[in-house]
Formats: sequence, C-alpha cells, structure tokens
Amino acid sequence: MSTLRVEGLVAGYTDEAVVHDVSLELTTGAITTIIGANGAGKTSTLRAIVGALPPRQGRIELDGELVRRPRPLEMLRRGVALVPEGRGIFAGLSVRENLELGAYSQRGRGDAQLAEELLDLFPRLREREKISGALLSGGEQQMLAIARALMSRPRFLLLDEPSMGLAPKLVSEIGTLIRAQVERGLGVLLVEQNATLGLELADWALVLERGRVVREGPAAELHRAGDVEAAYLGLNEH
Repeated sequence: MSTLRVEGLVAGYTDEAVVHDVSLELTTGAITTIIGANGAGKTSTLRAIVGALPPRQGRIELDGELVRRPRPLEMLRRGVALVPEGRGIFAGLSVRENLELGAYSQRGRGDAQLAEELLDLFPRLREREKISGALLSGGEQQMLAIARALMSRPRFLLLDEPSMGLAPKLVSEIGTLIRAQVERGLGVLLVEQNATLGLELADWALVLERGRVVREGPAAELHRAGDVEAAYLGLNEH
C-alpha cells in the first residue's frame, strides 16, 4: 500500500493565501473527497499538491519520503496524476493521440497495451478513437481526461470536479469507473462541489471553508448526518 501525506499545506496566488494549514492522507485502494462551496480552496489544494501552485508552507510525502519541491512533471513521474477542472484534453488531437501523450512520463512501459486496455474500459472512446477531442461530448471528454491520466500508470489520481456539466447518467457511469479503478489499487483524491456524489463515492471526506478544513471523517458518516450540504454548501439558503 502506498501513501500520499500532506501536512500543514499553505498556498496562494498573490500575497494572500487561499489554502490554510490543510492536512490529509491518501492511501492506494481508497477515495478521499474534498467538498465545499465555490471558492473554498478545493482546486487550489489539488494544484498545490502537484506543484502547479507552489506550496508556501507544509510537507508533502510519498511513502514517507519528503517531496522537497513538487512540480507537475516530477509528481507525475512519481505516480501522482491530476485531471484538472475543465478536463484539459488536446482538442485538436484524436482520442488515440491524447492517450499516447498521457504516457509521456512513462515511455517504454507498454504504452500500446495499456491504451488498448483503457479503450476496452471506456467503450465510448474505443468507438471514437480516431475522432478529434473537440468533437466529443462533455462526458466523453471527461472519460478521455481520466483515461489519459491513467496512461501514466499513477498510484494516485487527483480528480477536479469530474461531474461538472454532465447529465446524471454520465455522472453515475464515471463514478462507477472511478470506483472500479480504486478496487484495482488506485488511490483517488476527489474534489467535488456535488457533495452527495463525493460522499457516496468516498471512504473519507474533508469539508473546506475559506481554505481551511472545518470538518472531516468517514464519508458514510457525514453522508448519514445529512447536514453537510446545508451547513457548508449553502443549500439551506433559498
């Protein structure tokens, strides 16, 4: 079992921090979700973990080894892949070409075989493997973004708002695919504004408010409590 541990993470875009003293632990074979309202610091937390937003303070450890200066490519090579909000696929390239680029950090490790396995896992992409990414639906683009990240053979997958803009049926389908990968040993850190989805999928949950962890615990317990959405996402304000 591998572990990704974050302790006392502080990060920001200007002089003002937007992530304050965030700590969490991911293990392979499990899902941790971060939920919270827009502007709570969810995306910034993910970006800071991979180094796309350089941390100002805190520790990031992989299997007990300190990552001194996290950078996106370094983290990818060490098994931490980010699927960003908005998917970030290469719209002018085909599905197959997008997958091939996903293996950039892991050349020489059976790229073609893994691509075939992922196309089997995502049948819609198999049907469209020669089609430009720009012509895919939102759900298909999200599947492609996840499949491309899996091409790097990560131990940990960081997913930023995978349900955004998708129909409920596609949200359910993608959730099932994520859980299947976790059962095969992948660790997932899932950022979701859809609190219900995040809590249903996850094993552990953190609630962010203004960049701080204000609540955490087993996801099933927070879901059963029924007050997370109302208290932290403003759903009781109509």
